[in-house]
Amino acid sequence: MFCFQCEQAANGGCSKVGVCGKQPEVAALQDLLVYAMKGIAFWADKARQKGAKDAEIDRFMLDGLFTTVTNVDFDAEEIAKLVRDAAHQRNRAQALFEKVNGAPYTGQVPEAAQPFAAGTTAELVALGARHGVKDSSIDPDVKSVQEIIIYGIKGYAAYAHHALVLGQENDEIYAYTHKALAATLDKSLGLMDFVGLAMECGKTNLTTMALLDKANTDAFGHPVPTPVQLGTKAGKAILVSGHDLRMLEELLKQTEGKGINIYTHGEMLPAHGYPGLKKYSHLAGNFGGAWQDQAKEFVNFPGAIIFNTNCIQRPAENYKDRLFTWGLVQWPDVKNINGMDFTPVIEKALALPGFEEAPGKEILTGFGHNAVMGVAGQVIDGVKSGAIRHFFLIGGCDGAKSGRNYYTEFAENVPNDCVILTLACGKFRFNKLDFGDIGGIPRLLDIGQCNDAYSAIQIAVALAGAFNCGVNDLPLSFILSWYEQKAVAILLTLLHLGVKNIKLGPTLPAFITPNVLNFLVENFNIGPIGTAEGDLKQILG
Repeated sequence: MFCFQCEQAANGGCSKVGVCGKQPEVAALQDLLVYAMKGIAFWADKARQKGAKDAEIDRFMLDGLFTTVTNVDFDAEEIAKLVRDAAHQRNRAQALFEKVNGAPYTGQVPEAAQPFAAGTTAELVALGARHGVKDSSIDPDVKSVQEIIIYGIKGYAAYAHHALVLGQENDEIYAYTHKALAATLDKSLGLMDFVGLAMECGKTNLTTMALLDKANTDAFGHPVPTPVQLGTKAGKAILVSGHDLRMLEELLKQTEGKGINIYTHGEMLPAHGYPGLKKYSHLAGNFGGAWQDQAKEFVNFPGAIIFNTNCIQRPAENYKDRLFTWGLVQWPDVKNINGMDFTPVIEKALALPGFEEAPGKEILTGFGHNAVMGVAGQVIDGVKSGAIRHFFLIGGCDGAKSGRNYYTEFAENVPNDCVILTLACGKFRFNKLDFGDIGGIPRLLDIGQCNDAYSAIQIAVALAGAFNCGVNDLPLSFILSWYEQKAVAILLTLLHLGVKNIKLGPTLPAFITPNVLNFLVENFNIGPIGTAEGDLKQILG
């Protein structure tokens, strides 16, 4: 195996077992699934050029791509089922093209787009070992940009999947996905062709995040600033970790009146700000912090635990018997809930002791773009008067690898006349600290989940409009942490929008070659984080 799609990849790439816990056979099957989806895309893109498309094929692409995101599916047999489905979808896509074309394709068909035998899991693992991310036949810089595109597509596939669960989809997303994946099979394309596709990936992710924002706010209302309890209520308990709000709503409905309190974990924290979810009185609070601490925190949760999207780690035996996964999230020997019937989770929670009453600290969430724009006048006046000197977006993925204390130190050292915007699980590095306020505006504004980078962008665009300048001319700096593919998608969106001077850490991606890095530095002045003190001094002067 070889995998370097996440920030914590060992020694530039995991080659024996993934740092995430991914076994070699799982890595091989995921590689084969991506390879097979390139073949589907080859035919689906050609069919679309003729005016034909297929919703089943399009939606399968979201499932397949999301499955290969870091910390989603660790079950070899489940991934093998998807690979077999991919073989079927490839045949459907070819038949769709031939039907609309009126004749078979006469050009050269890449190996990935040719039929393959979907045999036993062991046979698929052996086939997948031939189609990993390493490919010496491709120019390293071209390969680097191809990987950036693929990881960006994986990232927005997760967001598109959440939107689809809420009944929202956009055909532009499917069209670009097929076009870009098919392009990776085209040997005639050069480096700048893929650079253009990478920028288009950023545009497509912006479309996807806007779609998910609409899906969430249409279903649950715009987030409002909300205090969230970090203590516990007396009663039985279920902990929900992940990103999917629709699943959380269904669980809240099914547990209403049963004496069970629902707690959020990780990226589910922003759920407390949505009116359509906070109306449930048994949405009790938030337990624990970021995803990488789950093994040491979950042992202390006396109820059932369920993951509804990525960020699952190898479960410890001391809580594995009360752990569940939902949808595409899979771990071998952990019960998966396929659908919206949470009876097994509820029964497990009722059989466990639950919490005693133990009130704790409160923190604020719910500062989405609608809430911040509601006080835009105060914010603008604060900037004009000099009360607010600078804005820092400090956010992104958290992780266990050393170097992430930088983000805590940076937030702690931001001067009192500056406002911090934060999002995603990176906020757990500092969101329990007391930053005070500036003229009644909290100095720490929790915008939401990683996909709520859309809110941050909307806030930045609105401020730029108010001051009649570009985003790069605002007193705004991006201090970002990355871990997995959704962060790649968001970075591409910022580059698509022309945002410059981004600080990225704790390390730069191993899949970016020196030449590609130089391109990013020369065109966007993107750079690695340094020291908190040094970077603050450089930014503020």
